[in-house]
Amino acid sequence: MSGATSDDMGCCRVWFITGCSQGLGRALLEEVLASGERVVATARNPQSLHSLAMRYPKLQLLVLALDVTDRTQISDAFRSAKAHFGQVDVVVNNAGYGIQSEIEATPESEARRMMETLYWGAVHVTQEAVSIMRDVNHPHQGGLILNISSIGGYIGNATRGFYNSAKFALEGFTEAFNKEMLPEWNIRAVIIQPGGFNTEWGGSSMAYNKPHALSVQFRQMTKGKSVFNGDPCKAAQAIMQVADMREAPLRVQLGTDALMLVRSKALQTLEDTYRHEALAHSTNADGVDREAVMAKLGAVRA
Repeated sequence: MSGATSDDMGCCRVWFITGCSQGLGRALLEEVLASGERVVATARNPQSLHSLAMRYPKLQLLVLALDVTDRTQISDAFRSAKAHFGQVDVVVNNAGYGIQSEIEATPESEARRMMETLYWGAVHVTQEAVSIMRDVNHPHQGGLILNISSIGGYIGNATRGFYNSAKFALEGFTEAFNKEMLPEWNIRAVIIQPGGFNTEWGGSSMAYNKPHALSVQFRQMTKGKSVFNGDPCKAAQAIMQVADMREAPLRVQLGTDALMLVRSKALQTLEDTYRHEALAHSTNADGVDREAVMAKLGAVRA
């Protein structure tokens, strides 16, 4: 067996990672273990982590079965983590999947299942995590929650409508969550926005076949893995750097594609606000001092 010894275990963080069987979750799990830190690794099929369980001692790695759509399983997993390690310091909401499907071609049951996994699963994991980070960890120790979103959590794309919806919801939840955490709890959350990575994705459904349809063009552009720039192992290393930051930003992009797409949309949004500023002001009630409102809300004028 490799990994940290029992003498090392009292001085390192405990990570709780969902969706560890493959892709980014698996890469992050291996990176955290190699660094000597402790991990609660969860997957719907824990047998997929058997090789790692044989390599690392139980003092460092706890493998648990977890379907994040099952709230009872989530509670049981955190209960086991607390009993095994006594604390949880970093939670990574990574479990998820994607489908490539036009909105018209996606069964509602499939869209709802995606929301249950990508959004509600992360919400319920976060709620359980807070109770440990606030009430079980040492006072003021707090904790960090890393919500794995996507460039698709900031920008909508054809054939990704319901995936986008779930990730947009997760990002809004994360922003509100941070504003509810009291400073003395020292609990914070960061949104991780990966671009295109060579990981496993789900199936596809097609409703349109006209060459000029944006969804058809997007499907053609993304059907080969060569279009993706990201290396999951390097992403795992970057996520660990984020976990070490004293003051991490709300959002962190992974990949040049993610960085440039986010930057482009943010600039376009800002430009739109200035272009249509008069329309926004026109809806104020009579007597409202718009300059005073702007100053109060910290507006930055060009």
